Amino acid sequence: MREQMSGFDLRRMSCELGKLAGGWMKKAYQPHHEQVVLRINPKQGVQQDLVIVRGKRIYLSKRDRPMPSQPSPFAMLLRKHLGNARLEKVEQHGFDRILVLTFDSKGGPRHLVIECFRDGNIILADESFTIIQPLTHATYAGRTLKKGETYKFPPEACDPHELDEEAMRELLQASDREVVRTLAGQANLGGIYARAICAAADVEESMPAQELAQNPEQVKALSDHLAELLRELSESENAWLILKQEGITEIDENDTKARDLFFNENAVEATPVLLPEHESAMLLEMTSLNQAVDAWLGAHDAMALARKETEVASSSARGGKVGSKVERLERRLAQQERALQTFDSEVERMQNLGHAIRDAWMHVDGILVQTREAVERIGWEEVAAQLDKTKWLKDCNAAKRTLRIVLPDHMNAARGPEVDIYLDDTVHQNAQRWFEKARKQKEKSIGAKEALIKTHKELDKARKTEKEAEESGKVSGIRRSRRLWFENHRWSILDGGHLLIAGKDAKGNDILVKKHLRSDDRYVHADLHGAASGIMKLKAGFIPDEHPPVNLPEGVPALRLVDDIDVPEFSEEAQNQSASMALAWSRAWNAGRAGGAVFWVNPGQVTKTAETGEYVGRGAFVIRGKRNWMRDVEMNLAIGLVCINSVPLLLCGTVDSVPNICQRWARLSPGRERKEVLAKRITKATGLAVEDVLSVLPGQSDIAEDHGLLS
Repeated sequence: MREQMSGFDLRRMSCELGKLAGGWMKKAYQPHHEQVVLRINPKQGVQQDLVIVRGKRIYLSKRDRPMPSQPSPFAMLLRKHLGNARLEKVEQHGFDRILVLTFDSKGGPRHLVIECFRDGNIILADESFTIIQPLTHATYAGRTLKKGETYKFPPEACDPHELDEEAMRELLQASDREVVRTLAGQANLGGIYARAICAAADVEESMPAQELAQNPEQVKALSDHLAELLRELSESENAWLILKQEGITEIDENDTKARDLFFNENAVEATPVLLPEHESAMLLEMTSLNQAVDAWLGAHDAMALARKETEVASSSARGGKVGSKVERLERRLAQQERALQTFDSEVERMQNLGHAIRDAWMHVDGILVQTREAVERIGWEEVAAQLDKTKWLKDCNAAKRTLRIVLPDHMNAARGPEVDIYLDDTVHQNAQRWFEKARKQKEKSIGAKEALIKTHKELDKARKTEKEAEESGKVSGIRRSRRLWFENHRWSILDGGHLLIAGKDAKGNDILVKKHLRSDDRYVHADLHGAASGIMKLKAGFIPDEHPPVNLPEGVPALRLVDDIDVPEFSEEAQNQSASMALAWSRAWNAGRAGGAVFWVNPGQVTKTAETGEYVGRGAFVIRGKRNWMRDVEMNLAIGLVCINSVPLLLCGTVDSVPNICQRWARLSPGRERKEVLAKRITKATGLAVEDVLSVLPGQSDIAEDHGLLS
């Protein structure tokens, strides 16, 4: 297979996926517009992801893959209808590039139709195949993929399993093409397998199919080798990864990153069966086609969310980002220029049609007179039924009383332009209709030219402003509808890359402990009434972003939040930093205190259950067992400019941590300057949004030292 699966690949894949029957669909995700992932819990074995790359491939993977914090509308719909639904069967439609997954859900049977041809599509349908929602709406000849429509499969192509010797001979006899093109197209084999069958049967690919049909021995050889290929496809369970000859090296099976990098650089394709063209290739045998495809393209597909965020961020960056003023004006300018070209061409076309009607006066008048008489005599239905008998009349509309006619060319033949005319108007009136349309279109073009001039002026001004911002080292604030999940709380980065989060209020404390406190985390709290509940996350943390946003200003590090950082334990430095942040996020900061006490405990010691007769209020918790105290904790805070998941943000941490991460930073101290005033200063210097800065500042503060953040 290449990146796009063939009918052969999907036949093997349907057999392998069929082993999941009886498993349960737990979650659905859409990390990229091109990809949908279904999380399946099989009856036996570990949880797996069914990865669907639209129009290309479908396979199982056990990889860790980042998922969006907020599911897309299509993913939400799949969760609504297929959440906890049992997978009953996986079928290939005929031998086409279509798989149908049937689920038994609480709402009844549901079908998920996966089309792997053209641009691909994923359609959710009910038990009667009425479309609940397609991934993308589409209209083809004879079928419409739209909510509420009945799903219709494309016309079923030939199934190679039905091509016995006699059927093969009839297929070749009826074809006017070469053998290989006949097998590839009409026999639904595709070019790769058609050439493989011809090579195995020792048949010349370029031989006319009708000529080959006269040779019974060669027809039988083709039929036999096709049957052998199909038998191997159905009976074999192994698959192969085709590698570059020059790329072969020893790989460590336990080193996942090195293994992924090796396959990314050296794997050429995955195949369920070996073909003659693979004889000289370097092969790596796999236990299944799922494993082969995952080894080949799994690492690339696992980064779908990263690619999506990079695309949004890079297209939102200075010099052409989606969301930036310059880019929006550039898009508007391009649209206006296209519209203006359309207006001008339409004006010319309509004027030419008016002139053409007037030049063919006698011809048009004759058609009008004859058609009026025919309508009065036999009616519109009969006139429409007889359209194919005349070369000058192409269509008619009884409701509008219009005709579509063909005007004669300079040789008086029916090769001129087609034009709509009104049956009840004269030739002159019909010509004037087109001249009037041209005049109105011309008026629109005048307004479009004025708008174009205005857009040019706005774009020049926006580019000048953007250039000034770029020279000042500002980041471009991204217009986003959602914040990163940890931004809803207080957050920081500890030594080792660990994420530290704390509640902003009583409700936030409850949410954090309930949803985010895990058994390997630590709970940290300042010894002050009303202080925030903090959580040191052992596994969730930050790593360098391998795909930083385009045009990110120099000195701004790019990081990415992951769910499994490779740090086994918290360092002593990380614990000290968390204590300093927990104290700063309490009333101690605004009170101007120099220090205080902080304790940390394990998650199992934190509970909402009070002793008999006692009451635990909202945001408060009972700590059972020994507390690990940290006395005389100092509040030495700093803020720095960082980019996380392609979003420029302000990081607040300790003076020990922030300078190690950010090149542009400043030291904070408790002061008298209101948060709102300081936030505006930082916004003006960095380009960040005011609300993003406000949510990070601990309280009234002064800038004690500036290391390139404000200057």
